[in-house]
This record gives sequence, C-alpha cells and structure tokens, in this order.
Amino acid sequence: MTRVALLWHMHQPYYEDLVTHEHVLPWVRLHALKDYYGMAALLEEFPLVRATFNLVPSLLVQLEAFAEDHARDRYLELGLKPAAALTPEDVVFVLGNFFHAHRSRMIDVHPRYGELLAMRGVSTAPAHLEAAARRFAVGDLRDLQVWQKLAWFDPLYFERDARVQGLVTKGRHFTEEDKFALRGVELEILNGVIPAYRARLEAGQIEVSTSPFYHPILPLLCDADVYRRTHPDAPALRRPFRHPEDAAAQLERAAAYHHRLFGRRPVGLWPSEGSVSDAMVPLVAGAGFEWMATDEQILARSLAIDLGRDDRGHLLQPERLYRPYRVAAGGRQVTCAFRDHTLSDLIGFTYAGWPAQRAADDFLGRLAEAGRRFASRTEGEEATVFVVLDGENAWEHFEGGGRPFLRALYGGLSAHSELRTVTMAEACRGGSRSLSGIFPGSWIDANFYIWIGHRDDRRAWGQLSDARQVLDAQGGADTQARARAYEELLIAEGSDWFWWYGDDHSSEHDLEFDDLFRRHVRNAYQLMQQPIPDELFVSNISTTAPPAVQADPTSLLAPRLDGEDSSYFEWLGAGSFEVPNVAGSMHRAAGSQGLLTLIKFGTDRERLLVRIDAAREAKDLLAAGYQYGLTFLEPEGRRVTVSAGLSTPQITIWRRAAPGGHWVREGPHGGGAAAASVLEVALPLRDLALGSGVLPATLSFLVTLIGPAGGEVERHPSHRPLTVIASSRQFEATNWTA
Repeated sequence: MTRVALLWHMHQPYYEDLVTHEHVLPWVRLHALKDYYGMAALLEEFPLVRATFNLVPSLLVQLEAFAEDHARDRYLELGLKPAAALTPEDVVFVLGNFFHAHRSRMIDVHPRYGELLAMRGVSTAPAHLEAAARRFAVGDLRDLQVWQKLAWFDPLYFERDARVQGLVTKGRHFTEEDKFALRGVELEILNGVIPAYRARLEAGQIEVSTSPFYHPILPLLCDADVYRRTHPDAPALRRPFRHPEDAAAQLERAAAYHHRLFGRRPVGLWPSEGSVSDAMVPLVAGAGFEWMATDEQILARSLAIDLGRDDRGHLLQPERLYRPYRVAAGGRQVTCAFRDHTLSDLIGFTYAGWPAQRAADDFLGRLAEAGRRFASRTEGEEATVFVVLDGENAWEHFEGGGRPFLRALYGGLSAHSELRTVTMAEACRGGSRSLSGIFPGSWIDANFYIWIGHRDDRRAWGQLSDARQVLDAQGGADTQARARAYEELLIAEGSDWFWWYGDDHSSEHDLEFDDLFRRHVRNAYQLMQQPIPDELFVSNISTTAPPAVQADPTSLLAPRLDGEDSSYFEWLGAGSFEVPNVAGSMHRAAGSQGLLTLIKFGTDRERLLVRIDAAREAKDLLAAGYQYGLTFLEPEGRRVTVSAGLSTPQITIWRRAAPGGHWVREGPHGGGAAAASVLEVALPLRDLALGSGVLPATLSFLVTLIGPAGGEVERHPSHRPLTVIASSRQFEATNWTA
C-alpha cells in the first residue's frame, strides 16, 4: 500500500493598505467564492479521502474581514454601485478590470459574459476603453456587474443553489435587486469558508497547516546573504538584511492565529514557496511545528545526488524521495517532507488540457507505479508520496473549475487497492531518515533567485532594510506607532511583492503589486514620523512587461510555405503575438520552460495562415514527438493538430462530437504545412466551416504545444485567444488605406 499525502496550498498576499484600509485587489474575495469554500466542501462527497490544506494567515485575516462585511475593494464597490450612477471614470475602470478571468473557462462559457467582452474589445488602452464605454448602455453595465462576480462562484453553487441557478438561467437584463440578492449569496459563502475547514478538521478528514503570517521567505529574513550560496557572484544588497527575530515573529503569529481560528496550534508548516535553510530550522521547531515541507530538488542538493527520472518521469531512486526525513540544524530537529515535483506540476500545469477522467487515471497510475518501484527497491517497504501544490490558481484553467478532475481523482483514490491517502502529519510520523542540515533554497530551482536575484528585487530589499534600520533606531519611542510601523514592514517582507519584480513573472497587476509594496514601506516611515525616501514614490519596475495582447494583421498574406524565415516581407503584414517569457502567477517547473516564442497569423483570400517560431527548430520538435495545435473558439468546436508525417507534416482537423464531448477526426482537408526552422500552416477556411458550410467571418484560436506523452505542455495566449477577420472582403474594407 502506498501512502499519498496531498497538500493544497491556499495563499494570498496582504492587499489592504493599513492607512487607507483599501484592499487594492479583489483576489481574496473572488477566490473565496470559487475555491476556498468549495475545496473543503467537496471532500464531504469523499469521506475516505484524507488531505491537508495549508491556509496562510495573510489570506485568512482578510477573509474574515470580507465575511464580516468590514472590508472593501474598488471592484466590490463598483460592482454594487447602481449601474445608472456609475461615472465615466467608473465605467472605464469597470470595462478595464471586470474581465480578469480565464476567457475560455470562465467568460466564454457564459454567453452573455462573452458577448460583453466582445462589445468591449481586446484592447484595454485608455482611449479604447473610453470609446467602448459609449457602446455600453446602463443595462449592459449592470449585466457586467453581475457576471463579473457570478463567473467566480464555486461550481457547487451552480449545481445546487436555486438562487444562483436562477441568475444563470436569466443570463441578462439583471436588476439592481438581482445584484443585491447575489451579494447575499456572496456573504453566505464568505462566512462559510472557515467553518467548512473547521468541520472537516473536526471530522478528522483533513489537517490544516500554516505558513509564516505574511508569507515571507524565511531564509532571506534570517540572512539575505544566504542567496549567495547558489549565486556567489550576485551583487550584494546595499545594506545587509539579517532579522531572524522577524522570521520568529512571523511563525509565532501564524501559530497563534491558527489556534484562535481552529482551537489548536498547527503542527505543520509549508514555508513560503517551500523555502528552507539551516537557520530557520530551530525557529520552526521553537514555534512548535513538528513537520515542514519543501521540494525534491532541495533533498537532492542536501544529499548531493541526482535523483534522476526516466523518459516517463518516474524516479530512478524512489527510495530516496518517498519517505520523510529528520533535519537537524542549530541544535533542533524537525521532520521534513519533500514533494514529488513532477507529480505536483502535472496537476498544476498539465492536466488542465486533458479530459478529467483521463488525467485522474494517469495520475493514479503514476502514484501506484511510484509505490511499486519504491517497494521493489526497499524489500517491500511502504512508500509515502508527497504531492504539494497551489490549491486555487490551477482550477481557472480546468474544465468546470477543476471539479470534474477532482471528483475523478478523489473517487479513484477512495477505491484504489494500492493507494491510501493520509494527512501530512500522519505521513511524517515514523520511518524517517536523518539529514544533518538542509540545502538553502525554494521549490523553484532550489534557490532564491525569483525573490532576490533581479535588480528590482535588490532595490526593494534595500528599501526594506533601510526602513528596518530606522525602526530599530526608534527604540521604545511611541510604542503604539512603532508597533503599527513594524506591522507594515512585516507585510512588506511578504514574498509576493518580490515575485512580480524582474522578468520571471508578469501579470496585469504588476504596477499594483509594486505600488502596494512601496505603500507599506512608506506607511512605516509615516507612522514613525520619519521622512519618506523619495525613491519610494518611484516604481521599482525597470523591466517592461511583455505584450499582453496581439498585434493585429494589417494586410492579406502570401507566404511561401517552406518552413523557413525566407523573406522579411512574406509575413510583414501578419498579426503577431510574442510569447511572454513568464509563467504568470504559477511558475512552471525547471526543465519545462516554454518552447514557443512567436506566433504570426493572418489570411489570404481563402486560407488562415499561421507561423509558429520556437526555441528549437520545428522539424526537430515534430521528430521528437511534439505536436502543434490550434484550438478554435470561433468557430467553436474545431481543432487542428500538426504532427510529424512521412515527408511533410500531417494536419488533422477535429470537431467536437457534442458540446463538451470528445474530439472526432474530420474527413479529408485541403490544408498544407511545412516544418524546418519554423512551422508554417495554411488552412482553407472551408475546412473550418461549421456543419452548415457557412464560412466563419472571424477566427479566434489558441496555439498549443502537445508533448510526446500526449499532454498539453503550453497554451498561448494565456488569457485570451488570437483573433483575425476571416472574410477577405471585410478585412480589406477594414484595413483599406489610400
């Protein structure tokens, strides 16, 4: 029997400005509606499944405030404001910010919401939003106010709640009464989140663990120079940052808060971003934690070995990973679990593109095989497989908010003859081996580069260190103000502000994250009645965020399909999308960095033309078993895959057998493709026509890369499809110039 320890990590940074009491971004509230409640409630259907939920205090304290109707964010205020009373500035904000959701999974599945997005258009440039505002009547704005919230509701409420079902069925022409009825359901869910976890905890089905209160990188608080263990040539901070007392405070506050909510101190800790070091071990043990967890790469570096994996992703040394360890450092010990990186990332980054049952079956098969391999190398010992990942962000990319996958997974775990689920505390009891110290690093590449490796990061750490020194110099003067200033700096120590600096990650809210960090530091100076450094009023962002939307085609195309960048002019009038070199809010695993780099697209009079550039030559990717895919949202239910052929790439056109059904191969087609350094594809519009034979007027599609094992490994763009006018007459009229 293989023990499976699942840990779902629930986390949000602290969005509230403690001076203005504004919550700058709405993600605590929205994810509470969609994920935090439902992830616990869903387990009621599967009493045999045991799991661990890691609830970060910076999330919970904000959740309590929203549940008590004390907290406000601009999104909430403008969503509740009478639509007829919205000012022109309000309308521009609403149109720019009320579509922050996964388009294909959360917007287009609701026809009216998709219609409203089409009315607004793709661009969020101020001039375009002002022009779009003139197209929205009061009723349209009210419908948008409802759908912006309704689309985030947990699928359980879509399935079971008559009030929500009634609004979904109504679809449009909502009233102000509808809005406030929905607000009532919203408050009901917000107030049900913590009780849902408490109920599962008291039933003995789950364990609730925690993280440092404001989600800081503990090793960097203990001594930021620990980063130079892996990057010895990195520039030093302008002032050292060594505050283990802050790390201890973040841990103790988290444990005390957990005790207040759940009636017991937590025994488990997911250190923020799985970040560990020797210096934090005695602090973790001193705060009463019995176990902590991090990534398999940390174990490999600690043991100075290469765990190794075969071409199917199975470990070559499973006996090393699938067991807990006792880590000794600083005169104290704590048990440490090391997550299976590949299995965790399959859920986080791959299975969203698979049918739910197939994904669950694949995962269960991998778990069972891991246990068998462990037993064969340990004379029959029982493996403990640790799977740790984000428990909220992934589901936006799954069909049905991830619920079909989770039901298939939990059902399979309940019935499987070789697998048994356990909590993390149960998994960490007994059978542990010893480690004399632990390698300093995080779950990303076993280092801290994401949070301190960029110029922008180091600038922010310098600002934090300067403010921390000013605080220390205050001594005991005006104790209440000093305590409030200290709270601001504890918030500023959170990992999220540094996550979004640099070129690793980018979102539509980079400026808000940067501003919030600097606000918290500025507030500390203000509370200490000290002059605020001028640099805290200037953005720390020195990198330009990558393009978020396409550049539109400007002319009809006539490229020669040879798979080569043979002429500057042949794709000159094409639309383009440069694939961002970022992973959004969830970081991909090392070794699975994106391959696709550029997409060009357009039409001639009869065909859709697409060129895809990658970090490797297209012919080599096809030869290695990769396939390219185009998944169409317009016309809906069409998909095209390009795979290796005998002499030229093979194009296959698929259609949905039914909405949400399987893909069925279409008959003969007239498309063509060439693959050499790049992939070039030509698809006759008639092959994309719907059953009626009517040619589509507009094409919108996503570009995917399918791995050799059959799973989707990349999808671009991440939030909205590429769109092109398919009618040559309409295109020429739109793009005519004298």
